[in-house]
Amino acid sequence: MSFFRRPDYESDTTQFIKQLKAQKPELDAQQQAGRALLWDKQVDHDAWQDYNAGRIPQQPYVYQSRS
Repeated sequence: MSFFRRPDYESDTTQFIKQLKAQKPELDAQQQAGRALLWDKQVDHDAWQDYNAGRIPQQPYVYQSRS
């Protein structure tokens, strides 16, 4: 080890997160369950293709009438 090496720095936030995970080891599993509940969904690609095929392109200026 070098004589000039500084000790490894950890921010207050990193220390807090490590302390929290040490106190609550089930926290990671709860976070993954929450993510699965809200974000990890099965996507029906055929339905999305039908949806995108039925879209009408938006005009450059939305409030202009088509006269």
